[in-house]
Amino acid sequence: QVQLVESGGGLAQAGGSLRLSCVASGLTFGRSVMAWFRQASGKGREFVASIGWSGGTRYADSVKGRFAISRDNAKNTVYLQMNSLKPEDTAVYYCAATGAAGNFDSWGQGTQVIVSS
Repeated sequence: QVQLVESGGGLAQAGGSLRLSCVASGLTFGRSVMAWFRQASGKGREFVASIGWSGGTRYADSVKGRFAISRDNAKNTVYLQMNSLKPEDTAVYYCAATGAAGNFDSWGQGTQVIVSS
């Protein structure tokens, strides 16, 4: 059974930083694409960033240059370093992992990020 456990959310001021972590178990971590999504109150879930098994990354335009995704395959952990935070970054952030078919079919419970102006 795949488990993804996020941590590191909280309250930050605009311009500040937070680092999210997601520890995975029950999957072949090194073969999974890992990603972060977010969902603001009253809005749909949106893609934030992803990282492939070899370290290739993709970012949503809204976070390029401010957020950085990384992974430590030895620790089965993916990170999201969030800098220059804006109030519009306020959301629940979810960790996701691809399964055998290449879809994001495993999700964590989410961690709340609140950015005050």
